Amino acid sequence: MDVKSSFVSQAYANARHAAAPQPKPGAADQGFARLAGNFVEALQEHERTARAAMTGNADPHALVQALASSQLAVETVATVRDRVVEAYQEILRMPV
Repeated sequence: MDVKSSFVSQAYANARHAAAPQPKPGAADQGFARLAGNFVEALQEHERTARAAMTGNADPHALVQALASSQLAVETVATVRDRVVEAYQEILRMPV
């Protein structure tokens, strides 16, 4: 009986590894890096627009659009950060 249980446990272990999803290496890291890069590029573009408006090379309408867009980007990043922290805290509260 002991021999059968070891075969069963070995078969279960093999089946569990075969059925487990295989994550793509670095897929999540690349996604977050791409999002962070887009955020930084957007803020740099808005900063260039603000500088151009201060020197008189851009119209005030473009400045207002850049300020509104940068405010939206910062609020979005802050909201995502808050959700990630909230999820992390919820995981920490889970019973083991």
